[in-house]
Parts: sequence; C-alpha cells; structure tokens
Amino acid sequence: MIPQSFIEDLLARVDVVDVVESYVPLKRSGSNFSARCPFHNEKTPSFTVSQTKQFYHCFGCGAHGTAISFLMEYQGMGFIDAVKDLAARVGMTVPEPSAPKEKAGGADEDLIGVVARAARFYKQQLKESEKAIGYLKGRGLSGEIAARYGLGYAPDDWQADYAKSTALSKAGLVIDGNEGRRYDRFRDRVMFPIQNQRGSIIGFGGRVIGKGEPKYLNSPETPLFEKGRELYGLVQARAGIRQYGVVVVVEGYMDVVALAQAGVEYAVATLGTATTPWQVQKLLKQADRVVFCFDGDTAGQRAAWRALENSLGQLVDGRQIGFLFLPEGEDPDSYVRARGKEAFEALLAAATPLSEYMLQELGSRVNMRSAEGRAKFLQDAKPLLAQIKAPMLSLVLRKQIAGLADVSQAELDARYGIQTPVTSRVPRRQVAEKPSLLRHLAEMLLVSPGLARLADIERFRAFAGIAVPEFSRSEVDLVAELLEMGVDSPHVQAVVERFRGKPLESMVGRFQASGLLAWESRELDEDALKKAFLGAWQSIDQRLSKSRIDALLEKSRKGSLSEEDKALYRSLVGNAAGDHASTG
Repeated sequence: MIPQSFIEDLLARVDVVDVVESYVPLKRSGSNFSARCPFHNEKTPSFTVSQTKQFYHCFGCGAHGTAISFLMEYQGMGFIDAVKDLAARVGMTVPEPSAPKEKAGGADEDLIGVVARAARFYKQQLKESEKAIGYLKGRGLSGEIAARYGLGYAPDDWQADYAKSTALSKAGLVIDGNEGRRYDRFRDRVMFPIQNQRGSIIGFGGRVIGKGEPKYLNSPETPLFEKGRELYGLVQARAGIRQYGVVVVVEGYMDVVALAQAGVEYAVATLGTATTPWQVQKLLKQADRVVFCFDGDTAGQRAAWRALENSLGQLVDGRQIGFLFLPEGEDPDSYVRARGKEAFEALLAAATPLSEYMLQELGSRVNMRSAEGRAKFLQDAKPLLAQIKAPMLSLVLRKQIAGLADVSQAELDARYGIQTPVTSRVPRRQVAEKPSLLRHLAEMLLVSPGLARLADIERFRAFAGIAVPEFSRSEVDLVAELLEMGVDSPHVQAVVERFRGKPLESMVGRFQASGLLAWESRELDEDALKKAFLGAWQSIDQRLSKSRIDALLEKSRKGSLSEEDKALYRSLVGNAAGDHASTG
C-alpha cells in the first residue's frame, strides 16, 4: 500500500498539463487547456485540463480525474504503475510496501504476481519452442504482433514445482488430480494473456497446437477473472478504437491477433461466453459504433441474437450497434488472411444495423402476410422494445414496427402501454429539479477545498445526523468528509485521490465536473467564491437548526425535555431569530 502522504506529495509536484500533453496536443483556452477528447471520438473539443485545479474533464463523455487517473485510463496502467511512472518523471522514489507476514501453512501469494510470473514463463517457453513458433508463423503472425499481445507457449509436461503452491490453484493455472497430484491446466497450447482494463494479466486463453480438443481452453473464473466483465485485446485496441471510432467484436483470440496483423487494430473478443450487458456498456463508452462479427452458421446466428438481447438495455441515442455475418466456413482470421484488410473493412462498413437485424429476424419467424402472423410479430417485439431506454431509437422503432404490422403508432403504443405525451396549446416551461444546497457546497469544496476552513466543522458534525428531507444521506456524508479533508489537504487532486475506490468516488466525479462548469465558467475570483460558499453555508446551517428545533418540539409533545434539551432549544431559537434579523 503506497502511503497517502506520498500520493499527495507526488500530485503536488506533477503538472497534469504536462502529463496529458505528452500524449494529447493541448491548446490554451482562457485559463485552461482544451483538446478533442482522447477517450471518445468527437469533432468539437470538449476535453478540458485545468492547470490551477490539476484536473481534467470531458463534457462529452464524462471522463475526469487527476494525472494518476489519466495514465490509468489512457495508458491502461494499474494504479501502482501510474504512480511509479509519475514519480519517475519528477525524480521521486515510490516507497516499497512492507512484505506481508506469512500465514500459517505457507505464504498467501499475490494472485496478480502469480499470473504475471506464469505469463513470463509462457513467453520464455515460446522463444524456446520451434513447434510453437512455426505454428504462429504458419498462421501469418509476426514476432512483433506476438510480442504486442504477449503470446506464449505452455509445454506439454507437468511442472513438479507446482506441488506446494496454493496460489497457482486459486489462479486457475493448475488442476488438482488424484492422490494429491497437480497438473498444468494448459498443455501444448499457444497462450493468450487476458488483461483487465488496467493492463494487469488476470487469466489466459490457450489454443491447442494440432487437432486436440477442446480447440480453445480458458482460465476458470477466479478472484481475479470474471469472464462476463472482461474483453480480450481491449488494452491493445484502445488507440485504434479512438482513431477510427469503431470497435469490432469477434469470437476468438486468434481472430483478434490476425486482424491486428492485417492492420485492423480495433478488434476485441468475448471470453468463451455470450456477450454480456456489462461488456456492451463498456464498448459503447469506448466507441461510437460497435460491430459484432459472427460466423454465418446456426451457432453464429444464435450468438448474434443473444448479443442483440443483451445490448438492448444499453443502447444510447447517437451510438450504433451493427451485426456482420461472414460467409459460411469463414471466420475473421481466415477471411482477412485470404482477402486482406480492405475487404474486411468493406464488410464492416456494410454491417446490418441492430434495428434492421431485429426486425428482419422477428419477421422471418412468422407469416407477415397473415393477421395472425402480424399479431405474433407485435407480441414478440413488445418485450424487446421495452428494454430500449434510448428515447429517439425507441420512437423510430415503434413507427417501423407499426408500419410492418399495418397498424397506427397510436394503436401500437396503446397495446404496448406506452403513454404518448399530450402537448398543450400553450407550452409550459420545463423547470429542472434544483440541486440541493449541500450539492452546491460539495461542488465548491471540490473546486476549492480550502474553503473548508471557513466552515464550523464541529457544528456541522453535531447536526449531520439530523434528517433533513432535501438533503440525501450520501450528500451529508460527502460534505462531512470534504470538510475534514479540506482542512488537511487544500489541494483538489489530493482530495479527489482520497476517494479512489470508495463508495462516494462516482459522486465526487459528478459533483466536481458540475462544480468546475458552474464556477469556473463564471470566472469567479477567490473572494466571490468565498462569498458564495458562506452564503450556502449559512442557508444550510439554518435548515439544520430548523430541523433540530422541529425535532425538539416533537419530542416535547411526547414528553418533557431534559434541561440540556431546553438549553439547546433556547440557543437554537435565539440564533434563528438573530439570523432572521440579520437577513430581514
């Protein structure tokens, strides 16, 4: 564990502008810097880097964070690697964590370390195996691609030194046999390391050399590896996805590396399971367009339909999902090797949109010329349409479905239980829900944490347990933490990093982004920000005091108040009267 004090010292020395600019060209825009976002495809720059706050934020996709966050997201580094990278830039040495004590029965080895050592072993074995090297060359793969994807080779023999390692079993690298013996899970296979989004190796896929079965063998699910939440090749494909704004999803590891060899550097693969909603959501955050590529056989059609079903709830207006079915007997590996990059990309460009594929498939299952067939078509479409949360796409699809079934959209919506909004002749002004005062306070503290020194923290802590209808529990907890942190760490980036991996991390990101937009766009100076903070603080204090007074009055109705409660009541009422007089 790297000490928090070291993280704060490091962030105080690092300039986030220098870090971002080493990968992304920035242009000065007022007091900030801007660029086209490196995390999604866009034409108009919406990515802002604040040198004063040492923070970046994209108003298009919501990406935000510190210099550490940028390296983790852009370079796919783990937290520790990102810290080490930044430390090297400013000449600091990262303190090494103390070695863990051995548990009874042997050391509990770090699984990430165990899997990383296995990957190094497999890579070394590949260099020494003429058979494995010959196999990869026969598949048209270069040494450069093999190195880029970290390919290796698992030899066909049992390793005696596995006998006492519990971590190897936990990592899914060995299988417990009879009589206490253990065997390699992967034997005589080309090995494909599977990385998480931070770049750490968490499992493997193994492709048999020759005609053995199964052709592909994956690591089992482990504490590190959950198949439905990972995608093979995403770390290597990030740059290509950013450049082209598209990601193609294939079924096999070999397909990914073969496409990369041909120059299609934006392919990923699912990990031996049906595409999951989580994977679709992850992909739609990476690219404007996702294309699922399947074999044209029956199994490919089934896999495509499952992918469609798991995509519906993740659809977003403005993002596209398509389906590509290769000619029978072909897979991406064989197709791109035989016909080349241009031919494959031509197929991608002509991929069938999700909406079209869904309607074609539903229509093919019934006789659309009969009333009964059209009724079944409407019945089958209803649960699928109900999953789509993208409003514009849902509207267009309902119109198309109604047209195909020869009914009006109003009739369709009525049967589907969809209420069509009635537009009055005099349009009413839409009033957005007003953010709470606590949120405003949190936003200001995340723009300028030192404002915490203006607050009566003890008073807020004393009243924090009081229920106030307009204040959520999470907002109260966040403000309480920000006040404590702001006194000790008045630097924005240090405060943000303290929330990494904690329950309030996502709320901190949202509030900081909205705070930067609201306060910095108005170009408030420090005095104006202090005045706004004190005004919000006074209003919050009044609401907390009123809630406490109401609670004491309710308590008095049910029984007598203690002398301490009476004194508190008189003090609160007196303060409230003073506040009213000063603001009246």
